Amino acid sequence: MSHSSFDAIPAKNLPRAERLKAGQALRQQVPREAHAACPPASSRDPVAILAETDGARIPELLPIRYQRMQQSPFTFLRGAAAVMAHDLAATPQVGAHVQACGDCHLLNFGVFSTPEGRVLFDINDFDETLPGIDFTVDIKRLAASVAVAALNANMPDKRARALATATVKSYREFILELAVKPPLEVWYTRMEIDREVKRIGDTKLRETLFSVLIKAKKDLAADDNFPHLATAKAGVARIADRPPLIYHFDTAATKDYKIHAHSAFANYQSCLLPERRALVERYTLADIAFKVVGVGSVGTFCAVGLFMTADGEPLFLQVKQALPSVLEKIAAPPPHLLQQGCRVVEGQRAMQAASDIFLGWTEEPKTSRHFYVRQLKNRRLGSLGQVLEGKALDAYANLCGRTLARAHARSGDPALLAGYMGKSEVFDDALGTFAMAYAAQTKHDHACLKSAHGAKGSLAPK
Repeated sequence: MSHSSFDAIPAKNLPRAERLKAGQALRQQVPREAHAACPPASSRDPVAILAETDGARIPELLPIRYQRMQQSPFTFLRGAAAVMAHDLAATPQVGAHVQACGDCHLLNFGVFSTPEGRVLFDINDFDETLPGIDFTVDIKRLAASVAVAALNANMPDKRARALATATVKSYREFILELAVKPPLEVWYTRMEIDREVKRIGDTKLRETLFSVLIKAKKDLAADDNFPHLATAKAGVARIADRPPLIYHFDTAATKDYKIHAHSAFANYQSCLLPERRALVERYTLADIAFKVVGVGSVGTFCAVGLFMTADGEPLFLQVKQALPSVLEKIAAPPPHLLQQGCRVVEGQRAMQAASDIFLGWTEEPKTSRHFYVRQLKNRRLGSLGQVLEGKALDAYANLCGRTLARAHARSGDPALLAGYMGKSEVFDDALGTFAMAYAAQTKHDHACLKSAHGAKGSLAPK
């Protein structure tokens, strides 16, 4: 936490002009050019940092976690939020705080529908979220992920740097726009996907995306995970086993990790608003199965609960274990957020333009594990983000930059951030340099993981 500055931060209810000037004054304490620095990593072991949470994970799943991380430097980066948090703790920090995502890489954004039936693009992973974090932490991780993804796609260094720099520019310029808007207008700003698709220059790709969007919009209320994940036979609904990624807790190897689902979901309902609790009460838990997800989350407890009405209508809720945020390497969490599921839920509500109505938290007293609960993602809408990320990296990265700016402007002070970053490209250029340096570091760390795995046969216990 070097170069921190906390004494020049004005209250958010002061005039906008004062907050802009305060942001400009912060440049004297932390020059924008200073963000180009990438901390030397010779004194830390990335494999050891990754292993810090292994004891809290399911041992049998650790090989899957490390196998996924070994696939490429980009998959390594996805699973190495703890490593980057460790590194960013030593970088210059301005003291302009926001609710941070904590794991802000390209694939933690996506498309989803709101309760009103609108389709938005937004951040969609908040396992590491924490308030009171310097805004540079998220934007540096996002820029680095762009550089790593570009290099992973065999783009030249110059192009990778340009994409990372452009992502930061999109963030900065949208912050400048939001800084002059009334707070309510900032709060209600949303990234409407049909509007965002129109910004893509490639006509053919734009038409493809609109086609996918129109198809996905036909019945947003229907859960397309049924019958993909589960089917009903003779009136009995059950999630299909697909080991080793989806399975029931009915073997000797898995029974120790089973949660008491009915009590966990009962505790979850108590945290919901009354009208949402009334909605959930119309469903009954029919089945629950473990589901391996993501890269960084592999090994934590994650299950899918299948709920059914008396008339056979499905609802899938995901219950996911919440460990302490990796951002605790940078700042301590507020005392009221020691319930990790509550931390995730509050962070998601703070950053997302529209949050899942089923979002809540629970815990299991027997094991003291904390969880959060959310509705399982719509598969049709998920394909939109995959097309964007795979075929239009530049447009996708810029959209991620602007989306992060919108999220930060809700909890932070956009006028303060705008004053600090300014209208020039000094900040963009500095983070472009940082992103390339960190991409090189990620490549080295990825090689360290592969070497450790090769030497030991497996990083996980048998």
